[in-house]
Amino acid sequence: MTETELARVALGRPDFNVIAGWVQPGERVLDLGCGDGSLLRGLIETRGVLGWGVELDDVKVLAAIRNGVNVIQGDLEGGLRDFEDGAFHHVILSLTLQAMRHTEGIINEMLRVGREAVVSFPNFGYWRHRQAILNGHMPVSESLPHQWYNTPNVRFFTIADFDDFCAARGILVRERKVFDNGREITEEHNFLGSIGVYRLGRAR
Repeated sequence: MTETELARVALGRPDFNVIAGWVQPGERVLDLGCGDGSLLRGLIETRGVLGWGVELDDVKVLAAIRNGVNVIQGDLEGGLRDFEDGAFHHVILSLTLQAMRHTEGIINEMLRVGREAVVSFPNFGYWRHRQAILNGHMPVSESLPHQWYNTPNVRFFTIADFDDFCAARGILVRERKVFDNGREITEEHNFLGSIGVYRLGRAR
């Protein structure tokens, strides 16, 4: 079994599998909004990374500790001032960007403390989401599972929007993967993909 296949078995989620393929053994990884630490634990087990997480929620912090990962309790909206420039090879924000109020600020901070920033997010331009709005309702799906009244999301944007965002700010998209129900989408990303996963850097 190859390293990629091992990562897939261990990590499960499509965006986690992609991230595992981008991370090299022994690298330093910072996982923002790390939840229960599942991604970091998988990267430690399959890649031997040196990993740290940041999480605000008390219950999730305890779960991450039980998962054996190093976790710092903190609010991402306040930035990453406790971390030095270039301290990590990869800084990850998985399915959390849409819940951030200071979108540009957190991405700038990720690219300050990491050589690469890795983000994944639900694509609001996905065809099922468009169909829901045409039918008069806010979309609810696997990638957007909450109702309009209890969603933690404060930003609703598309893959095309994020491409424009990066281009306007000189952010280099080193690689992009798009998925729907675990299947990689190779065309019409903004229409057919429910989740986008990006590997970002600074254009030199």
